[in-house]
Amino acid sequence: MTTPAIRFESVSRHFGEVRAVDQVDMEVRDGEFFSMLGPSGSGKTTCLRMIAGFDRPTSGRIMLYGQDVSDLPPYERDVNTVFQDYALFPHMNVGDNIAYGLMIKKVDKAERTKRVDEILDLVQLSGFANRKPSQLSGGQRQRVALARALINHPKVLLLDEPLGALDLKLRQQMQVELKAIQKRVGITFIFVTHDQEEALTMSDRIAVFNEGKIEQVGEPSEVYEHPASQFVAGFVGTSNVISGDVALRITGSSQTFSIRPEKIHLGSMDEAVDSDMHSVEGNVRDVVYLGLYTRYLVEIAPTLDMVVVSQNLRTTSADVNSVKGLPVRLSWNKAHTSVLGGRGA
Repeated sequence: MTTPAIRFESVSRHFGEVRAVDQVDMEVRDGEFFSMLGPSGSGKTTCLRMIAGFDRPTSGRIMLYGQDVSDLPPYERDVNTVFQDYALFPHMNVGDNIAYGLMIKKVDKAERTKRVDEILDLVQLSGFANRKPSQLSGGQRQRVALARALINHPKVLLLDEPLGALDLKLRQQMQVELKAIQKRVGITFIFVTHDQEEALTMSDRIAVFNEGKIEQVGEPSEVYEHPASQFVAGFVGTSNVISGDVALRITGSSQTFSIRPEKIHLGSMDEAVDSDMHSVEGNVRDVVYLGLYTRYLVEIAPTLDMVVVSQNLRTTSADVNSVKGLPVRLSWNKAHTSVLGGRGA
């Protein structure tokens, strides 16, 4: 079995009475793009800082390719970090920024130049070596920061919300590029984000954090399609979470379950429902036309709505608004129902 790139063994980090990280066990596989996803204060950044050596665990062990690095200073760990603010030296040109780590290691100038040219080509910035950071766009500065972190060939690259300062279109473009670069270099990437779309787009696996603990670890499709807890169902995408008497009415069990809005079919009251489907009656309380798709709010019980989204393949805003106020039947395949358990359920 391949040695994990990173292994957490019952790792905790306390700041006074605050348990920022609480008994976390986690493995990051060699060569994977692993994302730590969660809201502010969930513990993901503290875990990243402990891997980097900027913070030390209160208890437990952190292993880097089988070596206990829990008490090693950052410069003795074969990891590098890319930050959201880029942290480039404004007085140095791009080439010198990237080569800084090689200069510290006293690599000769010819070798530095060669490696800088190679890494600039990798991040699609060939010919930019003599520019200053102030002459670059946000996306270009992010690529320079990435190149600087990669040039020393670390075993693990840590990325602390590196795309957070970019606008939406550039952020989406960089998501694709970052994943492609990771595949080309083959280095383990550990990516911290609060953005579920980023995590779903780029990751081989995702760890979802909440209040210092991990709620679920899995491939993007697994985390999205089969959330392990009510927290995961609500944080990763939009989900309808139904419990108690209403759940009993729909599924025959009062156990809390979730169903994604795009899995639900909105039909007329007299529409037949197959035996492999769950269904519930309701009234369309509101309709929001969003161009690409329409979002319906359907009241299925007093003060309880279900969200349904439907792609606008043939419909117009006039078509969808005509449904408002009508009684409807919602139905979905039983296989798409996720029974929720664990923390947060």
